[in-house]
Amino acid sequence: MPRPLPILDLSSWREGDAASLTRIAAEAGAACRDVGFFYVAGHTVDKDLISAAFEQSRRFFALPLIEKQALAIEKIGGNRGYSGMLHEALDPGRGPDMKEAFNVGLEIAPDDPDLLSGQPFRSLNAWPSLPDFRETMLAYYDACAALSARLHRAFARDLGLEPDFFADKFDRPMATLRLLHYPAPPAGSEPRTGAGAHTDYGNVTLLATDDVGGLEIRARNGEWIEAPVVPGAFIVNIGDCLMRWTNDVYVSTPHRVGNRSPRRRYSIAFFYDPNPAAMVETIPSCLQRGEPVRYPPILAAEYLRQRLDASKPAAVRPALA
Repeated sequence: MPRPLPILDLSSWREGDAASLTRIAAEAGAACRDVGFFYVAGHTVDKDLISAAFEQSRRFFALPLIEKQALAIEKIGGNRGYSGMLHEALDPGRGPDMKEAFNVGLEIAPDDPDLLSGQPFRSLNAWPSLPDFRETMLAYYDACAALSARLHRAFARDLGLEPDFFADKFDRPMATLRLLHYPAPPAGSEPRTGAGAHTDYGNVTLLATDDVGGLEIRARNGEWIEAPVVPGAFIVNIGDCLMRWTNDVYVSTPHRVGNRSPRRRYSIAFFYDPNPAAMVETIPSCLQRGEPVRYPPILAAEYLRQRLDASKPAAVRPALA
């Protein structure tokens, strides 16, 4: 029987307290080496902000389809905007995913030099005409980015690095806040794949869910286990970029989503991807004596582009950058 996912409680972690950083780093590192998934409780993301983000998500997905399609990801670019039902196939062998999503990226100004020079994954966000939607999502984005950056201080300490090792690689990240809606299966029908088995692309994912459940994780023995909802806690998992940086010291674990409930399922994922120009290459402290480097260096933007393109059914594979 697989062990329950560990719970990392950050409530006693004080900035500048080396002892608490060392303790949190050891707990986070153990989880990252074992299953690559853990819960984070005692964080600083306000519960009322989380509730407001879910309410805005429900309002968005309740809009008429024509209004959502006006913000389609193919029109907006930069991995921002609306992705409709059956638009992605995270596990191509299982067919398209039964979900819809809305992506928010780093908020930049119209005169941002990266935007004007056509840098990859630099686009303006698109916003629906919903009161307080933009303000709520940007506040939630910033709170998740701050928590992700803090977790990276623990990862760095665990890996034998200075705590700020990752800071300059995430000061203008390709992080994406993704609202997700999984419809309830029709009565009497078999549930369809909400999100096919996959690993995430960036460094870490922070996932907040409603109480419907449906996330499953593939344990080391190949068994699929459900990740139960822990009220007030984020589900955190390691993505492929961090696995590459650590030369497989940290584990990026396959997971999937199926909605077997008669209710709709809503979740909000925050994908913490590096700066576009960050070079993802093996950290020397992660190499054991005589062990080969498992992955060639690659720019973070190029890696994300490859993975996003591969997730699209053939009929909807535009360039996303």
